Amino acid sequence: MPRKYVAGNWKMNLLKEEAEQLVRTLSENYTANPDVECIVCPPFPWLTQTKALLGETGIQLGAQNCAATEKGAFTGEVSAQMLASAGVRYVILGHSERRALFGEQGAVLLEKTKRVLEAGLTPIFCIGETLEERNAGKLEQVISHQLQEVLGHLSLPEVLNIVLAYEPVWAIGTGVTASPEQAEEVHTFIHGWLTKTFGSEASNVSILYGGSVTAENASGLFARNHIDGGLIGGASLKPADFLKIVNAW
Repeated sequence: MPRKYVAGNWKMNLLKEEAEQLVRTLSENYTANPDVECIVCPPFPWLTQTKALLGETGIQLGAQNCAATEKGAFTGEVSAQMLASAGVRYVILGHSERRALFGEQGAVLLEKTKRVLEAGLTPIFCIGETLEERNAGKLEQVISHQLQEVLGHLSLPEVLNIVLAYEPVWAIGTGVTASPEQAEEVHTFIHGWLTKTFGSEASNVSILYGGSVTAENASGLFARNHIDGGLIGGASLKPADFLKIVNAW
C-alpha cells in the first residue's frame, strides 16, 4: 500500500523572518496523522532554521534540489550528504522548472537521484508533460521517457525508496489544475509502467500530483485511485491552506 504524502515546495520565496513565521504557524496548528507524511521544502538558507523550529511536530524537512556530485570544487553546489547532515529527509528532483530553466535532463537527474539515495534520503522525482506535448498526443511517450531515463537505470529496491510526483507543466503556477479524471488517467499509466517494468511490488511506490493544488480541490484529487498525495506550490506558503490540504485525507 503506497504511503500518503503532502509536500510543500516553497520555491524561491520568503525572507528569514517570513519563513520563521510560516513554520511557527504550521508547528502550532499541525496535528500529526500517522497515515500521511507532511513535508516542507524551504530554500537552502532556511533549512537548519526550519529543522529547529519543526522540533518534534512530525513534519519532515525536504530540500528543493541537490548536486549530482558527492563533494569537491563545485562552487555554489550543495551535496546530498550536506543535506542529510542538516536534517533533510527528502529532496525534490526533476522539477519542470529545473528541467526548463537549468537544462537538467536524464543523465544529470540520474546522478542526482543516485546521490540522494546513497545519502539515505528519499527523492521526490518529478515528471510531467507540456501542453503542446499533451495536445500532440505524446503524453504517454513523454512520461515513459522521463521514467525510463532515470528509474530504468535503478534496481527495484532503489525504486521503492523513491516518491514520484506527476506535475503537468501546463498546470504549474497557472491556476489551471488537471481535473481529477485527467490526473488519475496519468497516475494509472505511471502505475502500470512501474508494475510492467519492476513487477507487482512496484505498486507500493507513491505517486503524488502537483499543479495548482488548493485547499478547495485537494479532496477531489486525493479521492482518486493511484493519487497518493500532493506536491504543493503556492498554497504551501499559506499555512491555513496548506494544513487544509494536509487534512484533506
